[in-house]
Amino acid sequence: MSFEHPWMLIGLVGVAYIAYRQVRAVRAGSARVRYPNLALLRPARSSRRIGAVRMLPLLQVLALALLVVGLARPQVAVGVKRIAGAGIDIVLTLDISGSMGTPDMGGKSRVEAARQVLADFIAGAGANRLGLVVFARQAFTQAPLTADHRMVTNLLGDINIGMLDDGTAIGMAIATAANRLRSSEARSKVIILLTDGANNAGEIDPVTAARAASALGIKIYAVGVGSSQAAQLAGRGIAGVGPELDEEMLRQVAGDTGEYFRATDEKALREIYRQIDAMEKSEYLGARQTEYRQLYGRFVWPALALLAVQFLLASTALRKAP
Repeated sequence: MSFEHPWMLIGLVGVAYIAYRQVRAVRAGSARVRYPNLALLRPARSSRRIGAVRMLPLLQVLALALLVVGLARPQVAVGVKRIAGAGIDIVLTLDISGSMGTPDMGGKSRVEAARQVLADFIAGAGANRLGLVVFARQAFTQAPLTADHRMVTNLLGDINIGMLDDGTAIGMAIATAANRLRSSEARSKVIILLTDGANNAGEIDPVTAARAASALGIKIYAVGVGSSQAAQLAGRGIAGVGPELDEEMLRQVAGDTGEYFRATDEKALREIYRQIDAMEKSEYLGARQTEYRQLYGRFVWPALALLAVQFLLASTALRKAP
């Protein structure tokens, strides 16, 4: 057995002192009466009730000792587990250029499908810290790295096409995400980049930005979205359809440490994020965590019961005359 708050056991010293005082009081008696002749008291004998009255304060001492032990939170180890995926910092990087409004993901636009898949990914992130970067012609941090997944989900819901000037600055997006991870001390640092186009804006080349991120120990998973319907939609003059996806560039961005994926519908996109989540969690399972069974109730409840019994007896059957 161990204690979560062992310093609380110092209180037992005070309880021991109280017990010492109570024992002395019991031995000495609680009151004295002068008699001229002790022979008058010889017929009288100490009753059990008188002995019980004298011992009653010791119930308080026992209750106090049990309370101190209970407050120290005694516990017993019942097993050891490892937190899956703990210790991973992930920056979700999302393209919100005009072409992401193309409705070729099973009746949904690319950005709508991406938002729903990312929301589910965030919900299952466990103990990982998450950040969110969005980009079009510029890139900016929508959510810094945080363990507050609800906040990241809320900020994800605020994203809309048109927030930024149109364009696709993939290099700037990678650089912004890498900057968020630069000072991270996590054992695994990951960027998950989702885009549907080719780099056509920004001052930084995507491959150059990816190499710089790799030098910082950051892994990049690149996800390209968009179906073969895009060209047909563009031919019919549907707004939002942008340049063809640059898959070769995204493969170079992923490099040797990450991986490139292609999603042509929402189901495939959801499966890609599930695979990424599984790969990261299997690669780093996290620190071991000992599970305990708490035993404080076995001390606190008997202590409260003893105090209740002591109070009840002192007020009724073992009540002393003032």
